[in-house]
Amino acid sequence: MNAVLPDVSLTDDAPFMTPLQWVGMQDIDLPITLKEPGYRRSLHACADAQVDLPAAHIKGIHMSRLYRLLDGLGEDALTPERIQQVLQAMIDSHRDCNSSSARIGLSFDLLVRRAALVSEALAGWKSYPVRLNAQLVQGRFSLRAEVVVEYSSTCPCSAALARQLVERRFLDDFPGDQPLNREEMASWLRRNATLATPHSQRSEARVSVGLEATDPSLALLALIDTIEAAVATPVQTAVKRADEQAFAALNGANLMFVEDAARRIQDALQSHFRAPRTQVKHLESLHPHDAVAWAE
Repeated sequence: MNAVLPDVSLTDDAPFMTPLQWVGMQDIDLPITLKEPGYRRSLHACADAQVDLPAAHIKGIHMSRLYRLLDGLGEDALTPERIQQVLQAMIDSHRDCNSSSARIGLSFDLLVRRAALVSEALAGWKSYPVRLNAQLVQGRFSLRAEVVVEYSSTCPCSAALARQLVERRFLDDFPGDQPLNREEMASWLRRNATLATPHSQRSEARVSVGLEATDPSLALLALIDTIEAAVATPVQTAVKRADEQAFAALNGANLMFVEDAARRIQDALQSHFRAPRTQVKHLESLHPHDAVAWAE
């Protein structure tokens, strides 16, 4: 066990003298702790870690050094400052490779308990995919947090076409100027209001924002809450019939094209988050293709 072990990454030269932009590892299993106002939880993450290799003659970096530094990331609550510290340590550990840049990627699901719309004491769990991309390049730190939020979208054009069909049936069933009473109209609506229904679909907002090293937390829950409030129709967890009815009312009050959704979200983010980028996708129930929009 005391024998000196060979290390060809140090003793051998690279066969091709080419600098490399990034070298490292991907998909490392890692526990992390997320702590935000009203939220603290240990989560399973998949991590990527790389440094640059500008020294063309050096055969390889020290993968084990990166692994050990990344392993320490889960010891404390995850913050922008902590991520920057690990990036700097990654660079410092590779001074013998002339490294001056490092990057980390973290992917995990943020598990949040959400209450039903109207039913008391009813709630369920919802999972939000998160991706953090951090870099320290030539001393400049950058960090972006990306979240994916699902919501329901009902097409305004389809809703208008459906209303027209209901209107036509009403005029056919009640020709002329004959008087109508409330009971007759209510009965007719119960039978015919869904003569035609607009198409709606599960939709996806993929949003990223910039963070600074001085930010006290990643503010992921605040970001998600802002997006869900903007679209007003986030998908639900546990529901009873009253909650389903309330959800139908929200969809009816928030008809939106993919363009509407992108603008809603981007407008809501502008004054609260740095450099927001929004991509929305409506997984069309009318078409076999999706409708998409971006805002930046």
